[in-house]
Amino acid sequence: MKIHNASEERESNLVLALDVSTKVKDERDIRELCGRAKTILDDTERFIAGLKVNFQLLLPLGLYGYLQEVLDAARAYGLPTIMDCKINDVEHTNRWAATHFFDAGFDALTANPFAGWEGGLKGVFDEARRREKGVILLVYMSHHSAEENYGREIVLSDGKVKPCYRFFAEKAVEWGADGVVVGATRPNVISEVRKMLPKDVLIFSPGVAIQGGDVETVFRAGADYAIVGRIICEAKKPGETAKWYVERIKSVLRDRG
Repeated sequence: MKIHNASEERESNLVLALDVSTKVKDERDIRELCGRAKTILDDTERFIAGLKVNFQLLLPLGLYGYLQEVLDAARAYGLPTIMDCKINDVEHTNRWAATHFFDAGFDALTANPFAGWEGGLKGVFDEARRREKGVILLVYMSHHSAEENYGREIVLSDGKVKPCYRFFAEKAVEWGADGVVVGATRPNVISEVRKMLPKDVLIFSPGVAIQGGDVETVFRAGADYAIVGRIICEAKKPGETAKWYVERIKSVLRDRG
């Protein structure tokens, strides 16, 4: 994934979740939201290794509308972009979604392994490989109730029982995913999943700060990148907040070797 180069060049393992939004009444609100997003990106770009966009920004700005200004700015800074769409539908719909996101300029996207392979996510992976783009699978989300499904034990066709997240981590290896998402609120799962994955399958960990995850604990557990959003985007000085997190991450990585 392109994030390797950006991370080394910037000495950062922080991905900014640009999850800003507003109620939209007219185009002026949309322009103001776009301007706000670009201002935050301008203030933080030197401290981050990549940019993640979610529906908060996608829906009001539009994939081929004002969002292009944000993606253009990220490209100008040399930052890879991730569309956090959590693709989870039938294959022809998934493939078209991936096609549009990649056409729009995203370098990677997230996908939900609940959809399965044949007739599910295979088309997404095929499209990504054809374009040399990335696919990041959800293994365990960061919100409190994620344990209701991601932590649930499942019975496989051979009769074996295992937690759903372990099954998804195995699928990430089997399907050739570039990375996985494991929430920062569950460092024990990060440690467990890290042991299951090859080193080149990256762990992205959202949920730092506002959801309760601790950035230093996340990297001690084995995460490769922390995804941090609201605590930075809502700060009076987003750049200084991003820098603070980068320094905390660096201290752990030095100790981790």
